[in-house]
Amino acid sequence: MKTQGCIAFLVLILAGIAAASGAEPKRPADDRAAIMKTVESYVAAYNRGDAKALAAHWSDEGQWLSPDGRRIRGRRAIEAAMAKMFQEEKGRKIEIVNAGVRLVSADAAVEEGTARVSSPGEPATESTYLAVHVKQGGQWKLDSVRETEVPAAPAAAVSGPLKQLEWMVGDWIDASPDATVETTVAWTASQAFLTCTFRASFAGAEPLEGTLVIGWDPAAGQFRSWMFDSDGGFGEGTWTRQGDRWSVKFSQVLPDGRKASATNVYRMLDHNTYTWQSIGRQVDGQFAPNIEEVKVVRKGSEPKALPEKRSARGASDTRKTRKEPLP
Repeated sequence: MKTQGCIAFLVLILAGIAAASGAEPKRPADDRAAIMKTVESYVAAYNRGDAKALAAHWSDEGQWLSPDGRRIRGRRAIEAAMAKMFQEEKGRKIEIVNAGVRLVSADAAVEEGTARVSSPGEPATESTYLAVHVKQGGQWKLDSVRETEVPAAPAAAVSGPLKQLEWMVGDWIDASPDATVETTVAWTASQAFLTCTFRASFAGAEPLEGTLVIGWDPAAGQFRSWMFDSDGGFGEGTWTRQGDRWSVKFSQVLPDGRKASATNVYRMLDHNTYTWQSIGRQVDGQFAPNIEEVKVVRKGSEPKALPEKRSARGASDTRKTRKEPLP
């Protein structure tokens, strides 16, 4: 179980600067670079569970104020609290979702933003924070952090045919030596559609980003999806369920005007895992190699390395016909 203190400390990671109030003065570029380097160092130390390295980013009298009013003062006390947190909750990771830095004097700056923390097998949580740092001995030191947990939105009851696909909601990753695909799936406000945003990074090729929208077509009585990618390609799919498998007959127009098609198969293994494969692939009327089944895991539950291999997924046509790498 997460403790409020644990959530709070995730916010500390984002602090990388120092503080006061007033108008932002003009400062050299290397000052901002030093601040960002401190933030990166803090994140790295947190993600490897190094309480001593984290505490070194604080001033001697630094203090942290939690949402429930608890206050921890001093570098040593903060190190002890962090060490206890890492011992009790192994595998915790921090991610900066949004951060803004404002220099307020020669020796002070303020950072505000949102941080996301994840633990194996648990949903990610978010906190907003205000961090104040002071420059001491030429180094930026964290002097205070005030954080507020962002309450999770209550899970609204999902009804109708699309409820069958609600297991897809969340953050997913499919990584291997030749490619990494990261996907976020969320409901629209009305829960009439699922939106999937993805970023696919391939060895020797530019990253590909895109959006997939999945909805229920009441006239046709089936699920449909529409995809748009950053290269200018677009496509459409129809979904059919057979037990724990979903088959998607997908066709698209490539940026150069050629047409491609494939059948993508999704198979749910458990709440945190599913497999994906693409068969019957064609580009401009010519058959292309199938993409073998790969495993996709929910972020925060993934092992240190995913051993799955792929066949030539970095090739141009292969890349452009894998347009539904999402759950």
